[in-house]
Amino acid sequence: MIPKKELQDITKKIFLKYGVTEEAAEAIADVLVHANLRGVDSHGVLRVEHYIKRIQSGGINPAAQPRVTETSASTSVLDGDNGFGHYISKSAMDIAIKQAEEAGAGAVAVKNSSHCGALSYFVEQAAQNNLIGIAMTHTDKIVVPFGGSEPFFGTNPIAFGFPANKEEPVILDFATSTVALGKILNAKEKKESIPHGWGVDENGEATHDPNKVVALSPFGGPKGYGLAMVVEIFSAMLTGAAFGPHVSKMYGEYDKNRELGHFFMAIDPAKFVSIDTFTSRLDQMIQELRETTPGPNIDKVYIPGELEMLNAKKRGKEGIPLPDSVLAFLKQEIVK
Repeated sequence: MIPKKELQDITKKIFLKYGVTEEAAEAIADVLVHANLRGVDSHGVLRVEHYIKRIQSGGINPAAQPRVTETSASTSVLDGDNGFGHYISKSAMDIAIKQAEEAGAGAVAVKNSSHCGALSYFVEQAAQNNLIGIAMTHTDKIVVPFGGSEPFFGTNPIAFGFPANKEEPVILDFATSTVALGKILNAKEKKESIPHGWGVDENGEATHDPNKVVALSPFGGPKGYGLAMVVEIFSAMLTGAAFGPHVSKMYGEYDKNRELGHFFMAIDPAKFVSIDTFTSRLDQMIQELRETTPGPNIDKVYIPGELEMLNAKKRGKEGIPLPDSVLAFLKQEIVK
């Protein structure tokens, strides 16, 4: 186990060594450790090695200076200068928050960015300021369109954050694919079959064999497919970024800038009802949901994002578990 603060400090120091600016290094460390705290380890410090490889290969600008290229009272376009998506996205939500506080809503389209980590971090930024947060990003192709046999969209995640009163903020962060690719790889390693609907083979047919999976399926069939397209429109059409199969790969082509697009929005609920009314009624909804009678073999009804919140509290107190190989890599980078 490693304490949150220690892991943040180690991670920040590593990125500073590779020429990342102080402000950006701190943001990257915060976003990565946030994912580990919530138990979303696939988006945590496990990725540090990958990011270092991109810096060394010239595929990411460690000294990037994001700049606003278009702006109005409630909208902005932020050019990320091909830097780290974590820092760029935090900056974008900061802008959206300021606009929402002044104009009631703020929307920021981001271009020339890179992988930004867990979107939950950015919508939580808004929720902590008594605002509703929305975030989305496209990724490289790995998901088939409904009825298709070859991948077109990425996992195209979307996230929402809502401020509550006495309860914790409601934070939802989910991909538009049925599962993450990591679950397919895990089943392959364990030589296990996968449930129907997780992935398709080269003929576009659902398969139980993880070794035959060439692409993931959209969750809910046409609904997930439609939502993936919506995310792509916000992320690519509003920013000029490449779309669908034209999006650069995360793994491979390490020397090329990814030039990803993201979209962030903050909304002030106090412009519709009083903030006390909004947050207290959300508290009531949460409490009534928890009192819902569980189904068969279910111990209780959880609020969306509640398990991650419980993980964050537990790991915040007890420390964050990391694989020995990941911890060894981080400590090795510090002493280089």
